Amino acid sequence: MERIHITQHTSLGAFWFTGWLFAIGYLKLDFWMGLLGLIVWPFFIGSHFAPVAIPV
Repeated sequence: MERIHITQHTSLGAFWFTGWLFAIGYLKLDFWMGLLGLIVWPFFIGSHFAPVAIPV
C-alpha cells in the first residue's frame, strides 16, 4: 500500500499573494476586479500548468 505525503509550501503561497497584489496595483484595478482576479487567476494558472503536472 502506498502512503500519500502532503507538503505545504508557505513561501510559495506568499509569493503568489505578493504577485496578486502587484498585479492589482500595476493594472490599477478596483476592488471588485481584484477580487475577481483572486478567483480567476489561480484557475488559469492551474489550467496552464496542468499538462506538466500529469505524469505520463
